[in-house]
Amino acid sequence: MQRLRLRYAKRGRARFASHRDFVRAFERALRRADVPMAYSSGFNPHPRISYANSAPTGAASEAEYLEIGLAERCDPLAVLDALRGAMPEGLDIVDIVEAEGGRVGDGLEASHWRVELPGVTPEALTRAAATFLAAEHVPTERMTKHGPRTFDARADVIAARVLGSDRVAVLDLVIRHDEPLVRPDDVLRVLESYADDVTPADPPRLTRLAQGVLAGETVVSPW
Repeated sequence: MQRLRLRYAKRGRARFASHRDFVRAFERALRRADVPMAYSSGFNPHPRISYANSAPTGAASEAEYLEIGLAERCDPLAVLDALRGAMPEGLDIVDIVEAEGGRVGDGLEASHWRVELPGVTPEALTRAAATFLAAEHVPTERMTKHGPRTFDARADVIAARVLGSDRVAVLDLVIRHDEPLVRPDDVLRVLESYADDVTPADPPRLTRLAQGVLAGETVVSPW
């Protein structure tokens, strides 16, 4: 069985697509592109597809990863071209490589996020970010399917830089993947607790810029 790893993006309005929405769209694209998929065994066979660290609904991303298993060998670039023509607008297949071993999630150690905060000034956000970074531990609580869970929102934040203009502050985050996974909204919830002037006027806009190997405070491609 040939294994191919793909990087895909969620852009524009497609950022509101859930992971389940993407799965349905991708499986339809595989059929339309006539990709010779391998299937699992058993009474209810499924195409061999593995996903890793999917971005939350509402977040755009330039760095989502998955792996497919093929029943026969194909030219990866031909598969890439066929899938690009079969995917809906905004769900874009960006790159493809042949897997050389391991799992699709190997090498996905951290994420680089851009968070736009309408109505928040860079000065206000800088003060809140400095308080956050100066703390050794920052406990916060998130509701899970098993009830509320308390964890340290500071431990896995490698870098938090403030960019932006007078109208929109931008928080540039590098977050290590660990258990439990710290998400950008966890960091924002803590920052908003420090002062009212870091609460955005409109919903924040999240974009995952990169996902991969952590090199200092930089996230580089796992390929």
